[in-house]
Order: sequence, then C-alpha cells, then structure tokens
Amino acid sequence: MTFTESANDGHPDYNLTQVLYGFDKSASADLLAAIGLADGAGRYENADNTDKLDSANYYYTSNTLNKALADALAANSTTVKDALETYITANGGAEMALTDANGSTSASDLPVGLYLLVETKVPEMVTSTVNPFFVSLPMTTVTGDENSASQDGGQRWNYDVVVYPKNETGIPTLEKTVRESAADTGKNSGTNGITDGYAHNATASTGDTLEYQIISTLPTITSKATALSVYNFYDSLSEGMEYSKEAGVKLEFFKDKDCTDSAASWDMESGKFTVSYSEDNRHMTLDITQAGLDEINGSASNANGAIYAGYSNYTLRITYTAEVNSNDSFVYGDNGNENEVVLTWKRTSSEYYDTLIDDAHVYSFAIDLTKVFTTEDGTAMDSAQADEDGLFEDVTFTVRNDTDGYWLVAQLDEETGIYYVTGHTNEEAEATVFTPVTSGSDHGKLIIKGCEDDAYIIEETATASGYTLLKDAIELEIAAIEDTGRSCDIYSKDVLGVLQNDPYYSYNNGGEDLTLANIPQKQLFHTYMTANAKVDGNAITMTADNGSNNAKAPLTIVNARGFDLPQTGDTGTWLYSVIGIVLMAASGAAAYFIIRKRENA
Repeated sequence: MTFTESANDGHPDYNLTQVLYGFDKSASADLLAAIGLADGAGRYENADNTDKLDSANYYYTSNTLNKALADALAANSTTVKDALETYITANGGAEMALTDANGSTSASDLPVGLYLLVETKVPEMVTSTVNPFFVSLPMTTVTGDENSASQDGGQRWNYDVVVYPKNETGIPTLEKTVRESAADTGKNSGTNGITDGYAHNATASTGDTLEYQIISTLPTITSKATALSVYNFYDSLSEGMEYSKEAGVKLEFFKDKDCTDSAASWDMESGKFTVSYSEDNRHMTLDITQAGLDEINGSASNANGAIYAGYSNYTLRITYTAEVNSNDSFVYGDNGNENEVVLTWKRTSSEYYDTLIDDAHVYSFAIDLTKVFTTEDGTAMDSAQADEDGLFEDVTFTVRNDTDGYWLVAQLDEETGIYYVTGHTNEEAEATVFTPVTSGSDHGKLIIKGCEDDAYIIEETATASGYTLLKDAIELEIAAIEDTGRSCDIYSKDVLGVLQNDPYYSYNNGGEDLTLANIPQKQLFHTYMTANAKVDGNAITMTADNGSNNAKAPLTIVNARGFDLPQTGDTGTWLYSVIGIVLMAASGAAAYFIIRKRENA
C-alpha cells in the first residue's frame, strides 16, 4: 500500500510517501523467520506509530524484503527454499501449471498485491531450483534491451509481469573400473587409491579375484525439489564370473572427486543401503534406503558451501570383489568379458527416472601347445600313431609365470581335455605337472586356458623313452594391447550417457559458462583390447577360440629320436662276447708262460 507520513508521524523535516508491504504478524511468522525477519526485525518502525495502518501487520519496504531474502539464500539456500515451500503449501498457495514445451507457465486475474514465487518442481537434469523471489502486482515498467517491449521504464504501471527465472542443470557422473587384486599379483599396491591399477580394461587368470569400483559424483542438491528420492545401481557380471558375497559391498562418500577427503563410510550393516543378488550370482542390485537418502539429502554442513544440502556434489565410491570361473563359461580372447553398471536416479519433484551406464572389460588368454615326435628318418610321426604307442603318456611340462614369479596350478577337464588355471604357487613342487592329452581327433595337445598377459617359461621335464628332452625352456610372452580400431559403444545405449561423454561438455567451451553441475565432465571414451604373442622373441599369430580372436598362443614342441646304442640280443653283443673269450684266453696263456719262465729259472 502507499503510505504517507507527516512530521506528526515521525518525520520532522518533511512529509514522506512510499510503498509498504504488510505481513500479518501471525500468519506470516514462518515466512518472515525464514528470511531473517522474525518478530518484525527490519520492519519500517514508523508504521507502528500511526493508526492509519493495521496494527496486526508488520510493514516493510521492498528494499528490506529483497535484501533479507537475498542474504538468507546466500547463507543457506537449501534451508530457506524448503522453509518457503513449506510455508506456501501450508498457507493455501496456488499451484501454477507445469511449464509447456517452451518453458512457459502463467497465472491470470490475480488481485493486486505482493506475491512470493517458489519453484517446487524441476525437469530432468536440473540441479538447483530457482531462488524464490517476490513479485509486486502491479510494478512499474523497466526499460529492457532493444528487443524489449518496455522502452518507457519508470513511466507507467505494468500489470502483466513477465519473469525469466533460470535453472542450473547437470547430471551425476558414473564410471566403473576394475583391477586384479594384489594377492593375485595384480599390478597395484593394494591401496584404496582410485587410480591405483583401476581401469576400464583388465586382464586376469581364471581363479583370480578382481576388485571393482564404481565412482559416481552426486548431483547438486539445494532444496526439497532437487533432493534425491531414488539413487540405485544395477550391476552385471559376464557369464564367467561371480560376486564374492562373503566380502560384501562398501560405500564411501568423499568431498572431492579424487576420493581423498572422506565424508562418510557405509558398510552392509549400516541399514543405509541393501544389496540383492540374482540366482546365478551374476547380477547385483544396490538400493539406497530411505535412511541413506535422508543422509544424502540432509542439511549437514557441506564442504562446497552453505547453499548445498547433505552430500551435494560429493563423490560416492562403491567397491566389491568378484571371482573368475575356471571353466569354459569365461570368454578367452579379445571379445573380452563385459561387466555393466546402470545408475538410476530420481528427484523428489520429478516424475521421471534418469539413467547412466558404464562398463569394464576383463580379458584372459590360452596356451595351445602341440607335442610332436619324429620318426627314424626325421619326419614328424603321425600323432595318432604316437598316441597309440603311448608316447604322450610320459611327457610332462611345468609352466611358470616369469613376470610375477609363480608356477601355474590348473585342473584338467577330462571331457574336453583342456586345463583351466585355478591358482598359482610359489613352490615348484606344488605346481601342476601338465601332460599332453587326446581329445577327439586331436592327439598330444596341451591347452591351458585362463592365462593373463605376462611372460611364461614352459619347461619340458620328461619325455618318451628314446627321445631327446628339450635342452632349454621355452619363453612365451602374451601381451594385451589397446585395440584402437574398436571403441566401446556402451555409452550409445543411454541418452544421458551420450550427453555425459559428448566432447562438447569435456572442456570449457571457449569460456562459455555452461552452468552444468559436474561439467566439465571426464570423458569416458575407451577402446577394447586385443593381444599378440612371441615365442623365444619371435612373433607368432594367435588363433581364435569360440569366435573370439587372438585367444590362443600356439606353439609346437618337437622331440627327435636319440642316438642308437647296441642293445641285448643283437649281433653286436655276440661279437663283444667272442672278444671277451679271446681276451680271457690270451690272459691265461700269458700267465702260463710267466709261470714256466719262473720254473726254468
């Protein structure tokens, strides 16, 4: 209302006319308290000294109201937004229609007065509601730019007020990586560092334990409207792997993206999340419970500033372990074994669920050794004949991982004739003794599946009688390398995943303020892996296995016949007997002549 006061009202020097806004002392108490004006603080006190105004109200100037609201939001916007939203709901505030495709909504036929606008629902990807603001109907015109309809600022009343609130948008992040455990000779120091050996690709031996981490930076939370009502993960392993249930799952929250400044840690007993597994133990669902969401959305002090709620913009790290099966369910070669994770989240004000997706790949390879014997003329013996003669039965090998310094332990699948690595040992006496086997039409084959990319020493420890044992051990090297021609297409499966990994958002676009939380993003583009191999330093061509290329490192070991020596029953032996008799007779004659000579003397 317009209030005019004279010298009698407290202005001794002049008469004053200005616009004041009245707030019912009782009905508006929560509103005024929310913006720091509790119990009439900051009111226009001269209005208390006149009977022209309603004594049930506190009266304020627009300057005081705007400054109080701005200061309160700057101090703790989450608390203020929530309080004002609660106030409007409790006091019959009118709900405007949702914005249309052009982002517009309106309300008409409103009485003259002061209005408070609070955004209570936000669209997808919005990280922060618009700060609440006051609008006076009518208000005087304000001159805009050359495209504005108002070019007569301050000259007339405007009853059709148009405002352009601006939301800040953004999304969480998601990244899944894997490493071989240090106990299984993983190339890491066993620390909790998120970069210590973790990558989108890893190689492992079958029987090994793999350590997974899922990193997700939470979105901005500034009010009830932007709070999270769902934040869940659906994780999947390839067919050849299983979760280590007994090891459990751990959730950690950090104040920084590098996960060095800890904020909280949840274990399986915390009650703040639940984990369920599929019957085949290859799918895991991790649900943040209401107790967990309350903590994430909470009003605890936030390292990013007072305007943020709970764990807003904090980084969540999920860790768990899985085992690689020692059988043919695991894929060997450069097809790899894909392990996906899908993040699903929803805000309290949204009707939509959003998702992000990422994956990691695990690779393993095989040794394909063929044993060959030669005939007397030096040509290769037919493998079936060698098998029939039982030559393969006496052949044995040991295999040592020269990179990590252990011997392979493996189990033979009798049905397929394939050895699958089950573990390793530091004692040669405990190492598996490998023997070439016959499977179907293949004779003298030694196939060992489940070897990671390392250097191996293959030593022949015994061979068939009559054949020469290899003098030197064989050096085999399997190397996994990046396949630059095959990029992972996991991100194309999800719209927000495409956005997250769009190069446009991976840098500050020429200084433009993108106003996206978690932007610039870490671009998660990565490629698949392939492999190559060498035998004694010479490159060999790896072969496929069940449609997966570069899976097996082939090598052939040839045993030649030894030198022939005379054996019992041969004519050569009879000749030695005759020579022996002659020598014995000659010795007897010599003894006789010596005796006769002594007698004569």
